[in-house]
Amino acid sequence: MTQIRGTQAGSGRPAGGAEGAGGTVAELGEFGLIAAMSARLPTGPDVLLGPGDDAAVISAPDSRVVATTDMLVEGRHFRRDWSPAYDVGRKAAAQNLADVAAMGAVPTALLVSFGAPPDLPAQWALEFTEGLRDETAEAGASVAGGDVVASGPIVVSITALGTLRGRPAVTRSGARPGDVVAVCGRLGWSAAGLTVLGRGFRSPRVVVEAHRRPEPPYDAGPEAAELGASALIDVSDGLLADLGHVARASGVRIDVDTGTLDVADPLRAVAAAINADPLRFVLTGGEDHALAATFGPDVELPERWRVVGRVLAAKEHGQTGGEPHAGAEPAVTVDGEEYEGPAGHDHFR
Repeated sequence: MTQIRGTQAGSGRPAGGAEGAGGTVAELGEFGLIAAMSARLPTGPDVLLGPGDDAAVISAPDSRVVATTDMLVEGRHFRRDWSPAYDVGRKAAAQNLADVAAMGAVPTALLVSFGAPPDLPAQWALEFTEGLRDETAEAGASVAGGDVVASGPIVVSITALGTLRGRPAVTRSGARPGDVVAVCGRLGWSAAGLTVLGRGFRSPRVVVEAHRRPEPPYDAGPEAAELGASALIDVSDGLLADLGHVARASGVRIDVDTGTLDVADPLRAVAAAINADPLRFVLTGGEDHALAATFGPDVELPERWRVVGRVLAAKEHGQTGGEPHAGAEPAVTVDGEEYEGPAGHDHFR
C-alpha cells in the first residue's frame, strides 16, 4: 500500500449512507458497535457460521484454504479528510480480496479487526462497514466476523480467505524464459489520484476516485489459473516492484515494453500539471490492484489481458542480450535497460 502524505483536501459524502447511529463508538459501546456492524453484514453460502460466536465456520470443500492478511493505518494508508468512510471500507476489502485472486483463487470470506479512537463518530464506523460489505460482495464473498478495539488512530486488519476450487495455486515462482507478461486492470490511476490529493486538489476526479476506491478484476485471477498462468501477482506496490517479486521468485529477468502500456489521458493531465513523466505512474504507481501474470507464448489471452513484456533468462546485472552468466541476478528491465529511480512503494522508505 502507498504511504499517504500531505495536509489538504476534503472528501465528498460517502456512497454508503448508514443510518441511525448517533454519537461516538464509546457511547455505543463495544458490544453495541459489534451488533450494529454485524447487522450490516449478510453472509453468503460459504459462511456456515457468521458473526456472533467465538469463531466463524467457513466451508472448505477443496480441503485447502487460501489465506492472506493486510493492514491499513489512518494517516499512512488513508485519511478521513481525503476519503469517506464508505470508500475506506471498500479499499480495505479490495486490497485483501485482490491478494486471494492473485493466487488464482475465489474469495470466500473476510475476518476484520477494527481499532478506533473512542471519540470516532459511530456513523463513520457503520459507513465503513457498508463499504466492506459492498466490496466483499463484488468478489462474491462475505464478512464472517472480526473484532473491535480502542486505538489511537483508526487501524484495520483484515484476513481474507479463498478457495482454489480444485486447481493448483498460481504462485510467483513459476515464470519461465519465453513466457509473456500480461496485465489485467488499471495501472497508475491510484498514484495519480494520490498526487492530486497531496497537492490539495480533487481533479481530475476520476483519478481521485481511483485512489479512494480501487477496482480489482477479481475474476481475472481464477481466469488466469484456468488459462494456465505460470505466475501471478497483485500489483499493489507498483508494476516494476511487483514484477520484481516474480523475477526473484522465479530466477528470471522480466523486460517491460513501454510501447504496450496504456497511459490514459487523466494520467497525462496530472503529469503535465506537475511537469512529470506520466509513464512513471504506470510503471511504479501502486494500489490499483491490477493483476499481472506470466503465460506460455502460445496461450490465447482474452482481450482484457494485455501483453506488456516478456520473461527472459537472468543475466549479469546491468547487461542485456547474450546467455546467462555465473552469478547472474534476476531483474526487471524497461525496454531492455535498467530503470532509474524507485520501482514502487516500500513501506519503510
